[in-house]
Amino acid sequence: MKRSRRQYRDEYITTLRRLLEYAHQRFTNYQANVLLDGDQKYTYHELYKAVTALSGRLTRYGIGAGDRVAILSENMPNWTVAFFAVTAFGRIAVPILAESSSSDVETILAHSQTKAIFVSKSKYTRLSKKTLDQLSLIVQLDDLSIIKEDYSQFTCLGTVREPQPDDLAGLFYTSGTTGTPKGVMLSHRNLCNNMPAAWATAKFRKKRRWLSILPMAHTYEMAFSLLYPIFTGGCVYYLKKAPTPAVLKVALQQVRPHVVCAVPLIIDKIYKTSVRKTIDMSKFLTWMEKHTPKLLYGMIGSKLKKFFGGKLKFFGLGGAKLDPVIEAFLIKAKFPYAIGYGMTECAPLICAKKVGQKHCDTIGRPCYGMQVRLGDVNPETGEGEIQCLGNSVMLGYYKDPERTREAFTKDGWLRTGDLATIDKDGFYSIKGRIGSMIVGPSGENIYPEDIESLINNNISGVNESLVVSKNGQLVALVKFDDSVINWNHEAEEKFYSMLEEKKKEIMSYVNKNVRKSNNINDVQIVKESFAKTASMKIKRFLYSDSKPQQGNDQSSSDKSN
Repeated sequence: MKRSRRQYRDEYITTLRRLLEYAHQRFTNYQANVLLDGDQKYTYHELYKAVTALSGRLTRYGIGAGDRVAILSENMPNWTVAFFAVTAFGRIAVPILAESSSSDVETILAHSQTKAIFVSKSKYTRLSKKTLDQLSLIVQLDDLSIIKEDYSQFTCLGTVREPQPDDLAGLFYTSGTTGTPKGVMLSHRNLCNNMPAAWATAKFRKKRRWLSILPMAHTYEMAFSLLYPIFTGGCVYYLKKAPTPAVLKVALQQVRPHVVCAVPLIIDKIYKTSVRKTIDMSKFLTWMEKHTPKLLYGMIGSKLKKFFGGKLKFFGLGGAKLDPVIEAFLIKAKFPYAIGYGMTECAPLICAKKVGQKHCDTIGRPCYGMQVRLGDVNPETGEGEIQCLGNSVMLGYYKDPERTREAFTKDGWLRTGDLATIDKDGFYSIKGRIGSMIVGPSGENIYPEDIESLINNNISGVNESLVVSKNGQLVALVKFDDSVINWNHEAEEKFYSMLEEKKKEIMSYVNKNVRKSNNINDVQIVKESFAKTASMKIKRFLYSDSKPQQGNDQSSSDKSN
């Protein structure tokens, strides 16, 4: 039987080397990436030439196949050049999140046994003196110039080779929600399997425009805003500045992207600070919501699409749970959102819900090439742990066989640590983390995420909340918007009266709307935002004295919904 071009492509591209060569041959003169308001941009032909030349420079400094090379930088086209110069020739990439602390960088470089690093000008200060002394080659990523070199290694040619599908391509260190970073070993096959999986979820043709706003060192952004555009011949635009609302607004109108991948926090803020607030403050819009909701949400959806540039076809949401109230709004507004669920350990995609699929509060169905099941199902609730098997599943944790063993079932399925149910149409719904689940005094399971959602969506002015166990009692930690609670007035007596009123309001509302076992015993209003992972999930371990329940508490930085 004759194979289609798609079948040939999917079977051929099993390594990052082959991906690079395929894109060079297929999309030669198309634009591959652009740095907005900057001097970096490459066509696919220029990208191939730059990657090959840079690999040659690494070779002359003795950096060869199997050597670890780190990348520490904000997003830019040269990040892609460095990544392929490393991985396409048998070396191993160690991407580091740009906001990592100096101590985290030092720990990662030491643990991974990194020999060289690409670092941007702005992140160079993150390299400690100890780190600088240990590295044999340091390359400034902004212009690919040499910052430090070991002259004794020059022309001690490193051996390069074409990588095989199951060779290690990168070490991805997760910050996680448990405070225990892990070096996830992902192979070329792992990373490449996400491309046909993405194609099965959303088919994009050549010359589509991406706007990249998430860190490239995160596997979510790497898979869908770095590798997948190359797979389809798209062009990725990068911001020179941090994606603040003002910067993002200008960039969206400038690029008019077809594709944007984001975390739910972005759409959450738009909904709460703009949409919901505008409706609640207008008697006319409130009337419309009650009597002509289809017309109102049609208008809102049209304005929202215009805000995103007017050409948006796919707004991917992952990295954290999407609030069902906000998802219901997106459905009514006919906004082209999609949901991806995954984790670093799967490079990252496990399940996906396509644009237009309206199963609210679900994470979709298993992706192409992935098998998913529920393990240890509770017959009363139908809840079980999501477990998966497929070509995207990691090789293991670097230099950590014990943790690797614990991550898998005895028959080889990866344990995600997420509890879920499955409906009659095969859509999975996340109920909570095994690690964040709290066991009540009578042995009942309490999912703090449910209580947090109740607070976030029903108490006016709440930015975020966290329900934890302290001394055996449920405590709600709540962060209000600064416009509601202005801590600059902390010295005033009426300030504390307002705090007490807010606490009583939260306590009363929650305890009237949850079963008795989920009643909260105390409310604490916090001044600062909660510490978060790169995918904007709160680091629960910093705020609770409860111990994680039995299970695979991976809490990786790519946990998505």
